[in-house]
Amino acid sequence: MGSNNELAQMAHLMRRAGFGASRGELDELVAKGYEAVVDDLVNPERLPDIDEDILERYFGGEGYPIFAGIWLYRMLNSQRPLQEKMALFWHHVFATGVTKNQHVMASVNQIKMFRSVGMTDMRNILLELAKDPAMIFWLDNNENHNGEPNENWGRELLELFSMGVGNYTEQDIKDASRAFTGWTFEQPIPLYPHGYYPAPFKFIEEDHDNGEKTFLGRSGNLNGDDIIDVIVEQPATARFIARHMYNFFVADEPQVPSWNTVPPRDQDAINELVAAYLESGGDIRAMLSALFNSDFFKAARFRKVKSPVELITGVIKLVGTYREPTPGLVDYSATAKLMGQQLFDPPTVEGWHTGHEWIDGGTLNERVNFAVNEVGDLSKPGIGELIERMVAESDACPPAELVERSLELAGPVEVSDDTRAGLLRYAEAAGELRFDSDDAREDSAAHIGRMLQLVVSTREYQMA
Repeated sequence: MGSNNELAQMAHLMRRAGFGASRGELDELVAKGYEAVVDDLVNPERLPDIDEDILERYFGGEGYPIFAGIWLYRMLNSQRPLQEKMALFWHHVFATGVTKNQHVMASVNQIKMFRSVGMTDMRNILLELAKDPAMIFWLDNNENHNGEPNENWGRELLELFSMGVGNYTEQDIKDASRAFTGWTFEQPIPLYPHGYYPAPFKFIEEDHDNGEKTFLGRSGNLNGDDIIDVIVEQPATARFIARHMYNFFVADEPQVPSWNTVPPRDQDAINELVAAYLESGGDIRAMLSALFNSDFFKAARFRKVKSPVELITGVIKLVGTYREPTPGLVDYSATAKLMGQQLFDPPTVEGWHTGHEWIDGGTLNERVNFAVNEVGDLSKPGIGELIERMVAESDACPPAELVERSLELAGPVEVSDDTRAGLLRYAEAAGELRFDSDDAREDSAAHIGRMLQLVVSTREYQMA
């Protein structure tokens, strides 16, 4: 078993690069070593993937909540947690919503695409995005015709998906949009009575504008591929993706619309990520490896408000349920919706607003009640395992030790002196816990459970 700091550092890594880890998993990862774990995270193909056919047998049905439940299961159980986290990252950055698309298979296939290419290079990612039917319909590129261009996709590609405001002109938007004329999709077979069918990408040559275009200084008969080639070479793209990664994995930034006027929270960190992008030709693995091995990442514990999905999956990891496909997991997609994050349906093209905007009076109440209710069930396997760990160490547990051990086992969670004092007041009221008889163990287990409930109800537990 590693030191307390090694354990805390590994827990931090797995909260950010995945969706948390059980205490047993953390012990195994610490024994493996931090850098080796990062290397496995950024090379997910080394480890087996989940058989999604089996999941669809357990969770089968219609409607995107079913597929949200399947995705939650993958987040909880995949041996490739960073692959799932990157799918969620790109789902936020390249936001499309099933509310407009009204085609569940297109939305599900988009997440599969993010899972497949999300850790490759920026050129490949943007090219797949430009051919993605959910995105094409979301931003109306199926209405982008030769002689009648629609600029929605061209504008958002530059403003929100790659470079950010201030790094291109209106003429660049117009010519980029012309370059993507004819990029559309085939209409899928109707849902009933045959079920879901995909809407494959289609390029219609006769609907493509073959005229002269100029984009960011490059001229010619440019196609969408050419536009993407220019975009990925831009330092502005490196800066924009670096800041998104910092906001998602390291510490909360202000929202994207302010980035043109508000400087980054840590310019040196952004510079490191930009350098990794430019030196690798936009390789996402190189950026992630640089990020997770950096001093600025290791020092950023509890500097991000957990998204609803991160909170829910972290709590489920703690309580140890849904380690196998079992009924009920689909319901948690509705729980995330109540907290403000509906998978497959971000609210706007900007994605979800993050940081403290995740929390208001209503959503905070939902978040705390969810965590407390889950942890309060002592029959759940993860809670039982934590109690057994504490009981196995000695015949008794004084109040101060109950607080420290509970904070360690629930995270480890780092709390303020005021929070620790509040937890200690409860522990002192409960008195010294004894484990030297069956009755004492049962009574003490109840107190440990209540202490864990108090820990997950703290302000600090809302932070990743």
